[in-house]
Amino acid sequence: MPESALSNSQIEAAYRAMTPSSAALAGKARNVFPSGITHDSRHMNPYGIYVDHAEGPRKWDVDGNEYVDYFGGHGALILGHNHPVVTDAVQSAYRKGTHFGASHALEVEWAEQVTRMVPCAEKVRFTSSGTEATLMAVRLARAYTGRSKIVRFRTHFHGWNDHMAPGQANHFDGTPTTGVISGIAASVVLVDPNDENGLVDALAAGDVAAVMLEPTGSSTGMVPVAPGFLSFLRQQTQAAGSLLIFDEVVTGFRVSPGGAQAAYGITPDLATFAKIIAGGLPGGAVTGKADIFDLLDFEASAAKGFEKIGHQGTYNANPVAAAAGIATLKIIENEDICKNANAFGDALRKRLNNEILNLGLNWAAYGEHSALHIFTNPKGRSITPDNFDPLKLPFMELKENATGVVPKLRQAMLLNGVDINGWPGGTISASHTEKELEETVLAFRNSVAMLKDEDAIP
Repeated sequence: MPESALSNSQIEAAYRAMTPSSAALAGKARNVFPSGITHDSRHMNPYGIYVDHAEGPRKWDVDGNEYVDYFGGHGALILGHNHPVVTDAVQSAYRKGTHFGASHALEVEWAEQVTRMVPCAEKVRFTSSGTEATLMAVRLARAYTGRSKIVRFRTHFHGWNDHMAPGQANHFDGTPTTGVISGIAASVVLVDPNDENGLVDALAAGDVAAVMLEPTGSSTGMVPVAPGFLSFLRQQTQAAGSLLIFDEVVTGFRVSPGGAQAAYGITPDLATFAKIIAGGLPGGAVTGKADIFDLLDFEASAAKGFEKIGHQGTYNANPVAAAAGIATLKIIENEDICKNANAFGDALRKRLNNEILNLGLNWAAYGEHSALHIFTNPKGRSITPDNFDPLKLPFMELKENATGVVPKLRQAMLLNGVDINGWPGGTISASHTEKELEETVLAFRNSVAMLKDEDAIP
């Protein structure tokens, strides 16, 4: 990076001094990747760390620095990194072959495991990613109902396919984002989070095939779903003849062994999964009512006289991913994985809020289950963790951050041995222990002190 791009931040200077090998790799990456990255959330100035290996709740970068990890494989690793049972299952499957171009026994076992755990899962179709799963769910809903419109909630994320692009991070008026044609954008109706009247209005025309949402709220609950809203949504979609789709790509097997739908007792018509379902390997799925999946069935579609939906995918139900998924889901089913991760989340949020009070910050740590969010108060409201209520704030304010704070907070946390997400916050695994809790709280305390020294926060 040219010298002129260097800042006068002591935090950044210390970060650069600690991560020279990451800096060198970032320089090479800029020659071959847009912005030098392969996933938008890995964008970080001046550059992100390059990881060499990981174990449990920790990872080590190419410079040998050790971090408590809250990225968690973008939420895929609720068991932590490199779980021995999952690793053994993957290695055993790999030795037999990575791709057969044919059906195999593991895909059947994997699907049976999913249907046993997930309330709505009468049938399963595996995909290679969450984005593919949400795209298939939309296509199934439109074909099943004969309707064209999809209702989504602003700021909820459902992957990067064309139907999900407007209204997630920008274009909240529903206009098409770059590369999306207007006809697709026009088929999506955007409603504000928790807006009951807006939902009723959207359903009134009778042309809505499905309503889709993240069942704990956008960005794993950064904008929470209001109490009772899921029940309202279930009632309204049933009355309107529209399908209800839960995007459980993050929440599935994390909120509870049966996902958010099991935890809240609300059964959708369709649900999408990825991340944990494949044990941290590439893989996803659509699940739901059996009659909807007749649209993918050669015999059922012929018998009922409708056109079958075509669905290919070179890596659908890949045997290595299936082995990882089976091993992971069995552990979740039989051990207190979700319970333990959720308990750590409760403890971490409480301890961070104590630090926030002691440090005199008008911030708050919040979230539910095994998710962490840190509200940095971009409007400078007079709040404390004791009176902070995310449901009383505009949803866009929850998605914002105080100017210039998060980049320095992330760098400072890395300097203090903790890797958080850019929300800021992160996802928690069942491998996090009291040791990681104490280290995280201390890292936060020291990082805030570093930011105060640079006048990044008052």
